[in-house]
Amino acid sequence: MVVMALDHTRDYFYYSAFDPTDVNHSSTVLFFTRWVTHYCAPVFVFLSGTSAFLSQGRGKTKKEAAFQLLTRGIWLIIMELTVVKLGWTFNFNYNLVFVQVIWAIGWSMILLSALIFLPRPAILAIGLLIIFGHDALDGISASSLGSNSNWWRVLHEQGPIKYGNGNTLMIFYPLIPWVGVMPVGYCFGAIFRLPEQQRNKWLYGIGFSAIALFIILRAINIYGDPAPWHTLPIWRRTLLSFINCTKYPPSLLYLLMTIGPAITVLPLLERMSGAVAGRFFTVYGRVPFFYYILHIYLIHVLAVLVELKQKGSKTVTIFIHPSLSLFKVYVIYIVVVLLLYFPCRWFMHVKMNNKKWWMSYL
Repeated sequence: MVVMALDHTRDYFYYSAFDPTDVNHSSTVLFFTRWVTHYCAPVFVFLSGTSAFLSQGRGKTKKEAAFQLLTRGIWLIIMELTVVKLGWTFNFNYNLVFVQVIWAIGWSMILLSALIFLPRPAILAIGLLIIFGHDALDGISASSLGSNSNWWRVLHEQGPIKYGNGNTLMIFYPLIPWVGVMPVGYCFGAIFRLPEQQRNKWLYGIGFSAIALFIILRAINIYGDPAPWHTLPIWRRTLLSFINCTKYPPSLLYLLMTIGPAITVLPLLERMSGAVAGRFFTVYGRVPFFYYILHIYLIHVLAVLVELKQKGSKTVTIFIHPSLSLFKVYVIYIVVVLLLYFPCRWFMHVKMNNKKWWMSYL
């Protein structure tokens, strides 16, 4: 949750004429400023599935868990199209709407609400098939599908969908393979019911295996990502090309590169949970959606204020880029995270002391 805010701060406060992960133009610092945030979305979706599994161990039946997944998924999609959209654009018109990670999580929850009635091995098989097999579809282009092109953009190709009178729905997060990541995360939750020593063996085994598989498949450079890596004159650039995997939609290698290390560090993070740093970051993790909404609005408001100070512009749109240095971006990022600690801590206590059913949706 905390790392995610870095990417969105950069989006608003640092203008770049090229993609930050463009290894031919980007600086190493800018590249890693963007690259490190790749870990956010896969881990969100994966652990959302884990949370759904663990919720059944807290007294929920499968029917109750399925109902909550279904309704929460619908709720998240509605929020993406309203509150989240407004936070990004500060604009009430719907000429341009884009859908991102909350949209993907919402639809993944809806699918998982049906899948949880299957045997766990079947759920795992479906999820892994989607994750490992979807790159075989990379050669299919929406432009070649005629009247079905919009459906393909929703499913597997980032791009715009025109609707109404000149309106655009921009699909940033096609649903495949996200709808496979969450079911695998759901099955992964069973590991957390094991004793700590046994659990950690599984976590290290799965995590390091995913990392090793990423290195092997990426080195072969044949399957797993639509963008092959290249040897460049400077070895550091070659390394950046090697780890520069495709996010939209997330390739198999992208998911191995991000989820693998995340699983590997889980035992360490668990041991840190009682330390000062652990207690600090746990505040954000206990109120993730609340934090997500607040951080978008706060960053956008700060960007507007900086833009007004720099240029005297009175236009408040999504396309604000005050063009600050990366150092200043990091300073603003740290300020944003610290400012959000206090409302998040307050809301965390509200949720802990209020067991009403609707609180779980916030």
